[in-house]
Amino acid sequence: MTEASPHPPLVSIVVPVFNEEGACVELAREIATAFTDIAHEIVFVDDASRDQTVARLTDLRAELPQLRVLRHAANSGQSRAVRSGVLAARGDVVATLDGDGQNDPADAPRLVQRLIASGSSLGLVGGWRVKRQDSAAKRIASRLANGVRKRLLQDQAEDTGCGLKVFRREAFLRLPYFDHMHRYLPALMIREGFDVAFEEVNHRARLTGASKYTNLGRLMVAFADMRGVMWLNSRARPPGSVSEL
Repeated sequence: MTEASPHPPLVSIVVPVFNEEGACVELAREIATAFTDIAHEIVFVDDASRDQTVARLTDLRAELPQLRVLRHAANSGQSRAVRSGVLAARGDVVATLDGDGQNDPADAPRLVQRLIASGSSLGLVGGWRVKRQDSAAKRIASRLANGVRKRLLQDQAEDTGCGLKVFRREAFLRLPYFDHMHRYLPALMIREGFDVAFEEVNHRARLTGASKYTNLGRLMVAFADMRGVMWLNSRARPPGSVSEL
């Protein structure tokens, strides 16, 4: 059993989950193994699941004392779950992973190290799934949405749908919140004056549960959200540097 550290963790790994009873326990164990050499906490945020996700995670705390479990009283979506986790996080660096186990936790420390080794101007390191383990229809829809988004927002990202992202907690808290914002973190970070970077990461097939989105629904929401982010960008007024006199 890993002993809980009395010191604040360096990294908080935030995982939003909704009806992921089949994946959550093994995913938490994989995260703990990946971060063995880094002071960390694991924050699962349950978005009002209707299965045994919460029960399985709370039972797991006896094995993983660094595991915290938050629960929404009402289903509020992935972006809200991520935000709840970031607000509760004790680490200066936050890593997010999707709760279905398709992101490989073994990749996360590499992204963390890149962020830490860079200057404070780097706000986010995002994962780029170069070999996606999804259906052909899902890959095509994602490629279309990513291409349009990258051209309109100039966010430098090939794959904002990847749930594996690492960022500075303080930088995230500067960003405007809206539903689905987790897909626009690179553009929002750039809007706030931060640099962003990307690393190729592994992507695994889903072994349990079911996707929470349909291709058509995802595309319709994506295009609506892009218009909103474009408006936010048009209203940004960067101050340059800020100095205290």
